[in-house]
Amino acid sequence: MNRLFKLQFLGPLALFAATLSAELAARALQYAPSSELLWFLNLKMFGIFQRSDAALSYLVPIDGFQFFGIALPIFALACVGLAARSRLSFTVATHLSVAYAGFLVLSWQAGVPSLQEASLATIAVPSGVGLYVMSTILGTCLLSFAITHLLYFLAVGKEVRALVSWLRRVSSRRTSHFFGFRGRIVFPTA
Repeated sequence: MNRLFKLQFLGPLALFAATLSAELAARALQYAPSSELLWFLNLKMFGIFQRSDAALSYLVPIDGFQFFGIALPIFALACVGLAARSRLSFTVATHLSVAYAGFLVLSWQAGVPSLQEASLATIAVPSGVGLYVMSTILGTCLLSFAITHLLYFLAVGKEVRALVSWLRRVSSRRTSHFFGFRGRIVFPTA
């Protein structure tokens, strides 16, 4: 159970690391705009973050909001959950990380012009390294999300078993009190 509890941390950690790397690559490109490596990192590897940043900039026009406003608070909440062994903190962190990973996928879709043929919708998927980054983020977030739900189902099952055990004890006490201590019915005599 301890390993599963710690494994919930994987999704928020992967989201934090990828967002931090994308933010650092974007900042580094500002200082060295002629670097081919930094252009590769920004366009190919972390292109999903560029599109999501463009989508978020309409709502929140703050530089680095993906990192400071979304990924860092989710990671901090997961760290609190790990340190305090709090299920609620992990639950909120894993749900938010899955929601943000889904937003990354949807923002990638929104940035690609769509072409429909024979009523089939095309799905835009990044190629190469960008696909690996996106699938790693989405996969780890979904894994931690599933583990959170598994741990809750196990906790609910434990509580239900404890309730059933308590009801059986209470029921057996009432039955033994009604029938007397020797298993026979005791009638009052006049």
